[in-house]
Amino acid sequence: MKGMSGYGKWVAGKKTKWITLLIWIVLVGALTLLWPAVNSQVANNAPNLPDDSQSVQAAAIAEQEFPSGSGVPALLVWHREGGLSQDDLVHITAVYKRLEQQPLPHQNFVPPLGQLPPQALQASLSQDLSTLVTPVLFDKTADSDQLGEAVTEMKEIINTETGADPSAAKVDGKDLSLRVTGPVGISIDATGLFKNADVSLLIATVMLVLVFLLVIYRSPILAFIPLIAVGFAYGVTSPILGKMAQEGWITVDSQAISIMTVLLFGAGTDYCLFLISRFRQLLKVEESKSRALLRSITESSGAIAMSGFTVVLALFALLLAKYGAYHRFAVPFSVSIFIMGIASLTLVPALLAIFGRTSFFPFIPRTPQMEVERAKAKGKPIPEPKVSRKKGIGGLVVTRPWAIVGVTVIGLGILASFSSGIKFTYDILSSFPKNMESREGFDLIGTQFSPGELAPAKLIIDTKGQASGEDLKVILGGLTYVDTVSDPQQGAVNKDILGYDIEFKNNPYSLEAMGHIPALLATAEQALIDVGVENPADQVWVSGQTATQYDTKKIGDRDTDLIIPVVIVLITLLLLIYLRSIVATIYLVGTVILSFFSALGLGWIIIHYVMGADAIQGAIPLYSFVFLVALGEDYNIFMISNIWKNRKTMPLKQAIAEGVNETSSVITSAGLILAGTFAVLASLPIQVLVQFGIITALGVLLDTFVVRPFLVPAITTLFGRWAFWPGKHQEVEQALPSSSEQ
Repeated sequence: MKGMSGYGKWVAGKKTKWITLLIWIVLVGALTLLWPAVNSQVANNAPNLPDDSQSVQAAAIAEQEFPSGSGVPALLVWHREGGLSQDDLVHITAVYKRLEQQPLPHQNFVPPLGQLPPQALQASLSQDLSTLVTPVLFDKTADSDQLGEAVTEMKEIINTETGADPSAAKVDGKDLSLRVTGPVGISIDATGLFKNADVSLLIATVMLVLVFLLVIYRSPILAFIPLIAVGFAYGVTSPILGKMAQEGWITVDSQAISIMTVLLFGAGTDYCLFLISRFRQLLKVEESKSRALLRSITESSGAIAMSGFTVVLALFALLLAKYGAYHRFAVPFSVSIFIMGIASLTLVPALLAIFGRTSFFPFIPRTPQMEVERAKAKGKPIPEPKVSRKKGIGGLVVTRPWAIVGVTVIGLGILASFSSGIKFTYDILSSFPKNMESREGFDLIGTQFSPGELAPAKLIIDTKGQASGEDLKVILGGLTYVDTVSDPQQGAVNKDILGYDIEFKNNPYSLEAMGHIPALLATAEQALIDVGVENPADQVWVSGQTATQYDTKKIGDRDTDLIIPVVIVLITLLLLIYLRSIVATIYLVGTVILSFFSALGLGWIIIHYVMGADAIQGAIPLYSFVFLVALGEDYNIFMISNIWKNRKTMPLKQAIAEGVNETSSVITSAGLILAGTFAVLASLPIQVLVQFGIITALGVLLDTFVVRPFLVPAITTLFGRWAFWPGKHQEVEQALPSSSEQ
């Protein structure tokens, strides 16, 4: 306690409060001038799969052996209702002639359509002659921004050639329309969604937090204190992460930065409120604002530090992930929460010391004696002391613990049971709005042609000269899930290597198509075994988007199976060290895990049965788990810390009731703000963030209104003194006045 007291005097003393504020101002200013902002260092084309993944190895072999078709394809979907005209075909061949003569930046390959007469394209039209799909391949090293610039330049060429703007024409109109889809179009659209989302997300989050704080505390000054702290924390976090990315120590992408912003405002505001609420309580019994602030720092800093450390450690566990997107989240999220925790324990106390009681203007908290003196000075009647005999939620919990445990566990269990029926998807297109260019192009391909044409798989076989290319084509063409198989292509370096472009009958981004990848590999391996080739597993590969997504699912499942237990173990160890109670640690971790599965089940009910989605994105369970378990324990830690503190001076049941009542308002307001910030994600036009936002917000609300105020204290009541085992619990016989009576 002396250490905490000394630290409190240093950060929020009469003179040192200004030094603390000055240090933060200088730190933000210096880092902003010296190091780049993290937004300037994003790399949205960073690889997600490790080099030893089957699809990555296949892509490397394809690039070496089939260089003309090894680029990333942009599929140009040309469409006119009623049929493409002869003039349309003339324009298309002219465009390709221009692309051959004057390649676009990062252009890898175009088919020689410019050398063919327009009539030659007739055979490639859809059955109703309304649609034509033509490819342009780009370098794999080009990022989304570079691809976007190249496609924009291509569209300008097309506009000049056609004398119109086909990209702006409606697909169901009579004019010629153009939609760019395929991996290039999808990559450009995905990056564009996050770029457009950044500013709107930041504005929406700031406004939501501000409105919540104004409504809850009705003080304009207090509403801005957490926002100032978050702003300073972001001002330090952004250049630190920017410098780390610039040096190549970490890789950051737009999605990570978007979610990091939400996390900073949500969790950061929570930590600020933990301190502010205690300060407000003490100002009602302590005349000296300095002593009240010092006590509030001493009593709440341990819980704040523990809460922040729990989240930081849980997020750091993402470093164990092999999948790039998960791995890239670890450092930005952990660093941002770590810095926010420091700001909550230094900058916020300094700001409260500077503003003092005025922080809560116009509803300034005062001691009863101060209220009396204020009334006398104004010539008003002396206010009667407020005495409340209400038991509140805490009183209800300690009087009927069995009923509360039964009702909450059954309710949460029913919701959790729905999580077993969740279906997952790895189809990135399903995350896009239906009017997005790449999705419109894909829908046209699916309607007019085989959906598999959007992203063909490339099967590569090293035959060792023992298998016939035509025989293999016949075998592959006979597979029920294959729509078309190209003629065998011979490798440029190794002539024994054959390549086949395979179009599936299913949407190549669907779960069904992903399931064909191991079957396709097994078929090719068996064909090699039949002609006497040994160890065929090392001689067959599949590249393409479907194979990439299959590996994504495989590696994502591996990461989930590893990281979830690690996070549980880390949080369990931290709670054991902090609480020194095995029993309390077990039920605290258990309730948060139950809350997570309940949120997942409730989220599925809303997303599937109400919003009509067939599946949720495969990455969501891991993301939601890490956030909900770590953030859910924050509230448990804050409340249980109060109970542990109270039980030293009052009987256990009273300590529990008081602990619940004392923390109820701050945890409720903190939970609403945190849930609201995650719910902001649901306003974005990106389904993966909508689903993540909904499930995480629901989990926070369940923790705030069910687990923390009812389930955890009820279980603590039932265990009684055993809740502290093996730690010592000293019984206090004499009941003390409740905080509401003091």
